[in-house]
Amino acid sequence: MLMNNPEYFDVLKRVKEQIKAAQYAAVLGANVEMLTLYWNIGKVIIGNIEWGNKFVENLSRDIKAEFPKAKGYSIRNLTYMRKFAETYPDVSILQHTVAKLPWRNNITLMDKIKDKEKRNWYIRKNLENGWNNVVLTHQIELGLYERQAIAEKVNNFEKTLPSPQSELAEETMKDPYIFDFVEANENKIEREIESELVSNIAHFLLELGSGFAFVGNQYHLEVGGQDFYIDLLFYHLNLRCYIVVELKNTAFKPEYTGQLNFYLSAVDNTLRKAGDNRTIGLLLCKEKNNIIVEYALQEINRPIGVSEYQLTEYLPKELENALPSVEDIEKRVRAKYELSDEGENNVNQYP
Repeated sequence: MLMNNPEYFDVLKRVKEQIKAAQYAAVLGANVEMLTLYWNIGKVIIGNIEWGNKFVENLSRDIKAEFPKAKGYSIRNLTYMRKFAETYPDVSILQHTVAKLPWRNNITLMDKIKDKEKRNWYIRKNLENGWNNVVLTHQIELGLYERQAIAEKVNNFEKTLPSPQSELAEETMKDPYIFDFVEANENKIEREIESELVSNIAHFLLELGSGFAFVGNQYHLEVGGQDFYIDLLFYHLNLRCYIVVELKNTAFKPEYTGQLNFYLSAVDNTLRKAGDNRTIGLLLCKEKNNIIVEYALQEINRPIGVSEYQLTEYLPKELENALPSVEDIEKRVRAKYELSDEGENNVNQYP
């Protein structure tokens, strides 16, 4: 019987996956169609601008009269449609980028970001990470562009990594990292901060960025018969390498790079498999002097980046409720960066 046939279940599984993919494409397609319609209405409004505000008021009233069940045609929304068409004059670019974002996200981008280059950067990041409007707003308010795209980052990636991995590693870093889900307390020790980061792993992964898979904290390594423990260990699915994160609740000290360099050697020699790139180190300090960091990294031959981190007093409730679960992040990561069989054996994403 088919119900007992393993091959049937394989076929059924493939069919289900195709249906789900088609459903997602239909939703995405519907959004593109709706935003293209909004853009076209915006162009009509621009073309009749000489009629003044009364034109938009009349248009809103008459659309509602003709389509009483239709939503989204208020005076306010029609005004945003005009702004949408003004902001993105090229319809072909529109359909491949911003039309794939929810309308609410587009309103936020238009309201909060005037600079074209900066806005385009957030559009790309939104498409990569699938942020909802609450998360997008939070990222803008925390200055993600300033911390990631144009920050003066201190690392030795160009010297220690081949291109294009060095550029990808550079893009991955932020300075500073903001852990707004960890309560600020001057007396907090490193292990307490680390514990809170792990306890809030979904929030932590969101701040680290796309592609990070959590392997473990206080990760045990045995070298020369002695025990060593890495603060936080990740595998980056895009860079195809392990990333060792060391947390210091003090200002940067040159000796920290020696300790991290040792951990990178140990991971490369004990965990790294064929197909993995060189392990990267990320040192997070309470504060740093860039000149001292640059001197400390000059003779280090393994890839290390040094950034500051900041704690804030609370996570806004609306953001806490809107954040994706660990499972949601895992699905998105795996959908974007399909690991090879070997890569899957190397990474235990979540404990």
